[in-house]
Amino acid sequence: MRTEAINRAKLVFTLFDVNENGFLEADDFDLMATRVLKTVPEADDTAKGAMLAAFQRYWTTVVGELDSDHDGRVSLDEYIACVLTPERFDGAIGEFAESLAGLGDLEGDGFIRRPVFVALMTAIGFQLPNIHVLFDAFGPTDSDRIARETWITGIKEYYGPDMAGIPGDHLVGSAAA
Repeated sequence: MRTEAINRAKLVFTLFDVNENGFLEADDFDLMATRVLKTVPEADDTAKGAMLAAFQRYWTTVVGELDSDHDGRVSLDEYIACVLTPERFDGAIGEFAESLAGLGDLEGDGFIRRPVFVALMTAIGFQLPNIHVLFDAFGPTDSDRIARETWITGIKEYYGPDMAGIPGDHLVGSAAA
């Protein structure tokens, strides 16, 4: 497992620990889902439903795989052990990636506009400069949009335990221009 992957997972854990108690719990995922959905009120109900289901699957996969003491919460060490193990987490992250990109594809044309991407990533908790560097790393079109499939691939790569030098690495640490 690469250091870059561990750093990416630690960052997501911190962002998903919405109540900042050092553990992931069902309420954290409910709060995160609410924040994300509020950023795109114009999204259709199907996309919103898919996003809610993806947050729920993400949580149930993590807690189902790791909550050995059945206390309804997951520590950072437990989280990293699950999300960076493809055979345990690929299905959940695939659903999450598809639904987040689907939520951002407001026109249904396979592209996400920068303002929508920024709003969604900000709602999750990523830092604004890092978000813009990531968007640029995805190779936007002349009309400042990225392909939905590019973002899906980027999300899946983010959770790759052997991945380094990927666009998602721009989300960790200070943004470099």
